[in-house]
Amino acid sequence: MFDKILIANRGEIALRILRAAKELGIATVAVHSTADADAMHVRLADESVCIGPPAARDSYLNIPSIIAACEITGADAVHPGYGFLSENAGFAEVLAHHNIGFIGPKAEHIRIMGDKIEAKRTAKRLGIPCVPGSEGAVEEPEEAKRIAAGIGYPVLVKAASGGGGRGMKVARSESELEQAIGMARTEAKAAFGDDAVYLEKYLEKPRHIEVQVLGDGQGNAVHLAERDCSLQRRHQKVWEEGGSPIIDTATRAEIGGICARAMQELKYLGAGTVEFLYEDGKFYFIEMNTRIQVEHPVTEMITGIDLVNEQIRVASGLPLSVTQSDIKVEGHAIECRINAEHPATFRPSPGLITYFHPPGGLGVRVDSAVFQGYRIPPHYDSLIGKLIVHGRTRNECLMRLRRALDEFVVDGVDTTLPLFRTLVRNADVLNGDYDIHWLEHFLAEGGLDEKESG
Repeated sequence: MFDKILIANRGEIALRILRAAKELGIATVAVHSTADADAMHVRLADESVCIGPPAARDSYLNIPSIIAACEITGADAVHPGYGFLSENAGFAEVLAHHNIGFIGPKAEHIRIMGDKIEAKRTAKRLGIPCVPGSEGAVEEPEEAKRIAAGIGYPVLVKAASGGGGRGMKVARSESELEQAIGMARTEAKAAFGDDAVYLEKYLEKPRHIEVQVLGDGQGNAVHLAERDCSLQRRHQKVWEEGGSPIIDTATRAEIGGICARAMQELKYLGAGTVEFLYEDGKFYFIEMNTRIQVEHPVTEMITGIDLVNEQIRVASGLPLSVTQSDIKVEGHAIECRINAEHPATFRPSPGLITYFHPPGGLGVRVDSAVFQGYRIPPHYDSLIGKLIVHGRTRNECLMRLRRALDEFVVDGVDTTLPLFRTLVRNADVLNGDYDIHWLEHFLAEGGLDEKESG
């Protein structure tokens, strides 16, 4: 087991990792920018090192500064959390060169899954069902037209190195295809430095279903059921629940088994999420995230398994502490991402939190690193915290969530709390009757009025 872990992140995920490390008896090092000098994870860590000014590129993305912090403090491993350097294969390799452990997958797997085209090829080879589309990057307009005609319109043009909805355009006819490719290329080049794009069949009303996996790099791997992340805005998840209200036990076992066997064959190391679109009873692979997810607490609540603890264990060379037969799904969990944003426009609202009162009670968890008097900086994402609620049934979970949301108070900045208070009372949401486009349509139609958003 590691002796000292450096946490190369900030906010609630840094605090989450710190707690797991402390429960394993491992010393912790917090790194921080000058903007985060008073952050909660910095206060609670055994040691802290300032690694640069507020801009992420000069601090949390500054690999030489992070390596120096490891050497100064004697940290023998780094946990990258999510975002920042968590899916940077080069970072994992640099750490290895300095004999520092990386609490994440092997660099080769990060690289494979980071390239959407190679990820799709690998998924097909491993027996994971994929969305019909091009075998690789599309170079010529005539080639694109031929492929699109073969899979049928509408088609989705996607950046090979993309993520977060950038470099994605829909073409509903041949006349729209060339323009969609051009726009996707331009966006992809600006966002990722790579203008390669490929084509996939565009599904009209799919759900977003993801399967949590764990592997120990020794050929042992398990799945921990699925999460439904279909309530999204601009391809960004807003509300996640597990299990999905539309997936039954047999379907869960089938798709989970496919993913676990694929990870066994790959000899995957650490936590990962295999993401699918799901429509008309069929799963279509879209990507794999080779890191811990923002929504991982949903899985922890329904399985009782500490995913960050398992990440640390397997990265240190230990085998998984659980087998597939040990994993039982009990009850239902929902996570709401509470952001410092206007609830209707999603305009960021950094500033001073003048009053903070998180909810509590049975089955209620709040993962947050903010506190009363904390100033949310404008330099990073606007996440205040995650409210995760568990119940024996989905209905009990929804009622508990409604109560917890009504209890949650954050003053001084705009938050998305009013949006969730509306969603938890909406008939479609209560019935589980929504797809990945539902929330955007709801907001466009004025589903959150001025009184509710104020």
